[in-house]
Amino acid sequence: MTTAFARPSVLMLGAALALTACDTADHFDRDPQPSPIVVDGQTIPEVARVQVPMPAVAMEPPRRGSAKASLFSARSQPLFADQRADDIGDIVTVVISIDDRAQLRNSTDREREGASSIGFPTFFGYGAKIAAILPGISAADLPSGDVVEIGSASEASGSGAISRNEQIELKVAALVIDKLPNGTLVVAGRQEIMVNQELRELRMAGIVRPADIRDDNTISYDKIAEARIAYGGRGTLSRAQERSYGEDAMDVILPY
Repeated sequence: MTTAFARPSVLMLGAALALTACDTADHFDRDPQPSPIVVDGQTIPEVARVQVPMPAVAMEPPRRGSAKASLFSARSQPLFADQRADDIGDIVTVVISIDDRAQLRNSTDREREGASSIGFPTFFGYGAKIAAILPGISAADLPSGDVVEIGSASEASGSGAISRNEQIELKVAALVIDKLPNGTLVVAGRQEIMVNQELRELRMAGIVRPADIRDDNTISYDKIAEARIAYGGRGTLSRAQERSYGEDAMDVILPY
């Protein structure tokens, strides 16, 4: 009886292994194949939704006469026109080159001493005569020396040192998202690079003057007002470098 029931189980196990063997290469990526050339929201989900500020669409009047044979139109840039960003929706390249070094040393020594005393009062300088006036009190019974004596001393010493060295070399293409009434441009840009479950993200934003944009449509980060530059990452490596929730909880519970 046991052998009779075991045979169907072995057959079912063999069928399951046969079915899963077909998907082994796909499951373990042993034989990866290139994807087809299809550009849509499924193959590139990052472009499934694009929402960026753009200027109002300028309506081009219909061409008449010899203008129909012209190579230029209102929608295309002329051959010798300025190609630098100057309107909402234009792109400008921001060059971030930071080489920051700072050293600071501070030392403080402070010392303070103070003393005060209050002597026994006398009556016009004659302490012995007070004993003669008061019945039953002799001069020896009167206290001598200081009635109150106070002294204090404090000393403090402190020192500190800061040494910092930061170096960043990056480039990011920023988009003009707004044009202020005085003509300055508000730019913002972001780059995301994902390698082996680690996502590196670069974000920047600020205000630039069109005159500071170079002829090659680039601008240095030190010409950007109210610049906000952030470079960091998310993923397995960044998670391993962060403090755990347990350490944060212990810092709150244990004040020392």
